[in-house]
Amino acid sequence: MDIALPIITLVVGLIGGFLIGVWYLRRQMTAMQNDPEMLQKVAKQMGYNLNGKQMQRAQQMMKNGNMGGRAPAPANKAGKRKTK
Repeated sequence: MDIALPIITLVVGLIGGFLIGVWYLRRQMTAMQNDPEMLQKVAKQMGYNLNGKQMQRAQQMMKNGNMGGRAPAPANKAGKRKTK
């Protein structure tokens, strides 16, 4: 019992911390979608200076959930990606 309790506590703490972190990050991302000033602030902290067009594009990507910056690859007629 002296070994099991600290291990169980550690695992529960890690899982709880992860879930709270995910919840907080999602809340912040949602707030950034609605507040262009916050998005501009984050971009400046990362070393980017966004103009109006880039700001609209970034907000649109966040709303669509496309955080990679690239559009998804088009699918062929069968609904699968083309292979080389």
